[in-house]
Amino acid sequence: MTATSVLVLTVSDGVSAGTRTDESGLRLSERLAEEGFEVERGLVPDDVAAIAAAVIDGARRHRLVITTGGTGLTSRDVTPQAIEPLLDYPVPGLGELMRGAGLRSTPHAALSRSLAGVIGRTLVLALPGSPKGALESLEAVLPVIPHALETLADDSSRHMTPGAR
Repeated sequence: MTATSVLVLTVSDGVSAGTRTDESGLRLSERLAEEGFEVERGLVPDDVAAIAAAVIDGARRHRLVITTGGTGLTSRDVTPQAIEPLLDYPVPGLGELMRGAGLRSTPHAALSRSLAGVIGRTLVLALPGSPKGALESLEAVLPVIPHALETLADDSSRHMTPGAR
């Protein structure tokens, strides 16, 4: 079985400028590798055009694209604005799961604009930028990611009734 490829894209002015360490991208990548994913990492500043270009490129090459950062309320938090117009359709339940997991740790999770959606046959997730928030969000959706990727590939074999065509 071939490992599913994923792009972990860190969205951060500070990391892009070299003034901050990319803890969230590293932790997400390590966790996904533990689950058997083949991980590529990327980095862009908090810029709508840069984020959109990287997500589009990632969706062409990977089954899963995960961004970390830019989902808060500051004027530089533009990840949702960059991703939403690219989506063929949203998957709101995954955003709800991510926020719900965060709310168990802090009421501030309600301010997250984390989202999920589909571009072509690629699942796209926008996670918070804090290492704790990013990992909590990933853990919340990790149990359903394999099934989501199967169904995006139009593999409904696990849903067929024996003997049905």
